[in-house]
Amino acid sequence: MKNIWIFIGKYNAFFLFLLFFGFSLFLVIRNNIYQRSYAFNSANLIVGSIYAHVNEFTKYFNLGKANDRLANENAALREQLRQSLYSNIVDEHQVNDSLYDQRYSYIVARVINNSVHQKSNYITIDRGSLHGIQKGMGVISADGVVGIVLNVSPHFTTIQSVLHPDTRISATLDTVNAFGSLIWGGKIVDPTKAALRDIPNHVKVKEGEKVVTTGYSLFPSHIPIGKVIKSDMSGDSFLDIEVLLDTDFSTLQYVYVVLDKMSDEKQELEKLNTENE
Repeated sequence: MKNIWIFIGKYNAFFLFLLFFGFSLFLVIRNNIYQRSYAFNSANLIVGSIYAHVNEFTKYFNLGKANDRLANENAALREQLRQSLYSNIVDEHQVNDSLYDQRYSYIVARVINNSVHQKSNYITIDRGSLHGIQKGMGVISADGVVGIVLNVSPHFTTIQSVLHPDTRISATLDTVNAFGSLIWGGKIVDPTKAALRDIPNHVKVKEGEKVVTTGYSLFPSHIPIGKVIKSDMSGDSFLDIEVLLDTDFSTLQYVYVVLDKMSDEKQELEKLNTENE
């Protein structure tokens, strides 16, 4: 406290100047309409600018909550899409009675680790078995297919990315019925591209044509995968199709784990085929 008084006493002339200057400025503004209006507008401008910067600062720190809310809303909207439902149709004597039931639901998760430039790429998310995730489930993003659930702990999950040489996604061209497998690796190690194989070479493929899921495996039908860049003869009975992926794996933040409510029933039925051989 003593040092403060010594400091004030040492620079008393400066502080007196500030005091008188402020008082004189107050008198000028108070007694002159133009100066009062100018000061008022300037004060509003400064305060408004400060509020704007504070608001931007607050919005930045609230982006996480906003993204979480939007991701949950997207998951809810996906569950209402036609490809997330299945239809029980009774057709008798020209009377149609359609009933749609929920088949697919979606678990929202945040990406907490991701690789895109390795020979085998994996993704880690912040949801696990406690949230209903199981090994073998499909994973998508807002843009398209992401990968397949590999390992699950109570709170975390690792995903075998599309950018993994062992990943196989059942895929088809949007305008034809032929289907094949989407693979990555080998000649293609670009994180933005993959290859569609096993499409017969008599199929006419157009550049820019959409590639989507078939609905035969872990994903609902018509989930976007990418678009055709080029198509060549592979030397055998199938085409060699290069695909530009819709999902940007380098900026992936949120994913949706696909929960197929009929998966267990389908697998049990398909097991009978192998047991009867």
